[in-house]
Amino acid sequence: MFKKIISYLYPINLYKTTSEISKTLEITLVNGQLVMDSQNTNYSYGSLQRILRKGLLAIGIDKITPMQHILVLGVAGGSVVKTLTEEFQYKGKITGVEYDEAAINLAELYFHLNKIPNFNLIHHEAFEFVLKTKLKYDLIIIDIFQDIHMPSFLFENFFQDRLVDILNPNGFLLFNTMILNTPQNERNLKYIEHFENKNLTVFTLPRIEDHNELIVVSKN
Repeated sequence: MFKKIISYLYPINLYKTTSEISKTLEITLVNGQLVMDSQNTNYSYGSLQRILRKGLLAIGIDKITPMQHILVLGVAGGSVVKTLTEEFQYKGKITGVEYDEAAINLAELYFHLNKIPNFNLIHHEAFEFVLKTKLKYDLIIIDIFQDIHMPSFLFENFFQDRLVDILNPNGFLLFNTMILNTPQNERNLKYIEHFENKNLTVFTLPRIEDHNELIVVSKN
């Protein structure tokens, strides 16, 4: 309780570990809440939870609640899973795919994701999972970072098309991106254009938390 009170004055680091994927991961108590951070960015809870919550609200609780199956690519500490299950009272199935084993361990130890009955966490590389899965999903949330870097495969047309293939009709993609410079802004514009050329509905929530842009794709 004392640490929780002090955390409203300044962050308290509780645990730090190394990761082959993210280099460094930390659990910190901030304003009475546990957050997961890499060296240079927030990975779960904190600002990231606010970002993805805005994206989910933009899609609409009324559309998300009746969905049968949601796929989360890039789970980290699982803040978006908590938003879905605790705030939105989502009762459908959630499958999470996370490649960083250190993040999985922290997610279960500190955020108890393994206690959520309708959530299944899979240790797998996202690109391979998307290629191999035989299931279809109503909402696919993409939130994959290696610290502040985004893997290039996320922006490959082949991967974009495969995401659409495994998305049910009237489903949504919610993609969290980071824009730090002009080339990254142009990268996002090309990403959006690819979907628009396939007559899919696309809208963005730009400059959330300074550098994040959310891209939402609707499969009509």
